[in-house]
Amino acid sequence: MTARAAPLRHPARHGGILAASLGLLLACLLLALGYGETLLSPHEVLRLLAAPDDSLAARILWELRLPRALAALAVGGLLALAGALMQVLLRNPLADPYVLGISGGAGSGALLALLAGLGGLLLSGAALAGALLSTLLVFGLARRGGNLDPVRLLLTGIVVAAGWGALISFILVSSPDESLRGMLFWLMGDLSYAVRPGPALLVLALGLLAAWPLSRSLNLLVRGEIQAGALGVDTARLHALLFGLAALLTAAAVMQAGGIGFVGLVVPHLLRLAGLRDHRLLLPAAVALGGSLLLLADTLARGLLAPRELPVGILTAALGVPVFLYLLNRRERPAHG
Repeated sequence: MTARAAPLRHPARHGGILAASLGLLLACLLLALGYGETLLSPHEVLRLLAAPDDSLAARILWELRLPRALAALAVGGLLALAGALMQVLLRNPLADPYVLGISGGAGSGALLALLAGLGGLLLSGAALAGALLSTLLVFGLARRGGNLDPVRLLLTGIVVAAGWGALISFILVSSPDESLRGMLFWLMGDLSYAVRPGPALLVLALGLLAAWPLSRSLNLLVRGEIQAGALGVDTARLHALLFGLAALLTAAAVMQAGGIGFVGLVVPHLLRLAGLRDHRLLLPAAVALGGSLLLLADTLARGLLAPRELPVGILTAALGVPVFLYLLNRRERPAHG
């Protein structure tokens, strides 16, 4: 007789968390589309989206704000989804693609392509190749006796990330002065040149469609590899799928906006602290909340020092660090009778 895991229940508030995440995403999207030097009300935004005309407001909305907002939504969703998968893989709430060196590999590949004067598909291919190379290095070095040790994996990822950081520093030192500022902004996360969000949105949709059917296996893997294996989960295959999918999601985010941290770390952790543990709900909620966080951060990056813009990675760190510390303190605070 095959053992079966008790199904996770869906309290009404868990569905409410998902609905609230989607509502917040819509609100942040309307805010990003309406805020700027030319202010647009939510009603005007919806009207121009439904029936665009030849007005200046319509051109600003469709040519400038909408592509950038969709890029922010896609990148935030990609990073949050990748972070959720990595935290299950390592069974560690502090895991995310940046800690494991995946983003460092993607960033190194992209910077080498920029230094060589490449762009377009070649730049995207270089970022993806760097992410996959980092994944193979970490995944291969962390295996011991055919098994994947989460602690060894985390330590290996930290070391590999440090190596990529050294390579990035070398690239920056070797770069000509005229391209240095653009590289630095890109490393800190920059959405000002994100005019083609279509590929990132496509990767996000395909990534969510690929990860969602794995939700039952993810729910079991959280309980431990032995229990998951006893209940019929091919843990070795699942590890490879999670690592490869996280690498693809991270590479797509890096290609679109450069290095943006804390989204993949804070968002899944926030949802789990809110009680959302079933990945059938957690994965889409993480995509929605990650998109909301980056939309809000990018809106602030455009407006705080207008007409100058800040790299959006600075804002995600400024928002993410205090939120994460608060949640961590709230989680570890002892209960009093």
